[in-house]
Amino acid sequence: MNQDVLLAALKKKVANEIVFSGGTKPCCVGMVDIVNSTASTAKLVNGKMCEYYTIFLNAMSIIAKEFDAVVVKNLGDSLLYYFPKTAEGKEKDAFAEVLECGLAMIESHGTINQLLAEHKLPQMDYRISSDYGTLSIAHASGLPVDDIFGPTVNLCSKIKIAAQPNTLVIGGDMHQVSKSHKTYKFSYIGAYYLGLKHDYPVYSVSRSEPRKWPWQ
Repeated sequence: MNQDVLLAALKKKVANEIVFSGGTKPCCVGMVDIVNSTASTAKLVNGKMCEYYTIFLNAMSIIAKEFDAVVVKNLGDSLLYYFPKTAEGKEKDAFAEVLECGLAMIESHGTINQLLAEHKLPQMDYRISSDYGTLSIAHASGLPVDDIFGPTVNLCSKIKIAAQPNTLVIGGDMHQVSKSHKTYKFSYIGAYYLGLKHDYPVYSVSRSEPRKWPWQ
């Protein structure tokens, strides 16, 4: 292929398809992904595999939106979302909503597996990571939802490997803005090596006391 033609086409496509807002803003981002999804779905035929992922993605999307998160995209076995209310750190209670979202996902584990069992599908485990930091927001032509980019998204994806199945972890920056909430227990579990002077701390999050439901 003529490389000049290719270059011109790529420049035109990038200019028309993706438009950055021109700025960045600090915001909370979250990611949930299935643990060992390849092994879990290895013996499923294509239709059942799609059903397996659909149940997971729909459940996580419903929960995320319940806590005012914007679902950005799914990657088959994972879901990426962010919380506009945490922008600029103005709404302090919004950070608690981020934690509640992750914990609600964990607490829905039994319900999701019950549905999977009804559909004769394998049981699943998943893990959740959240962090706070700078996001670049871009609008992609033809898509109803903006996309997000930047080091905070990348770091959120990387720290999730520190999470045990069916647990929530957060990065050090998220910990700084949410540690004053006494409803939650934050446990230091290690650090992610950034190649810089200081490693990046990672914390697991749980409730400091069992959740009290209205009927209890």
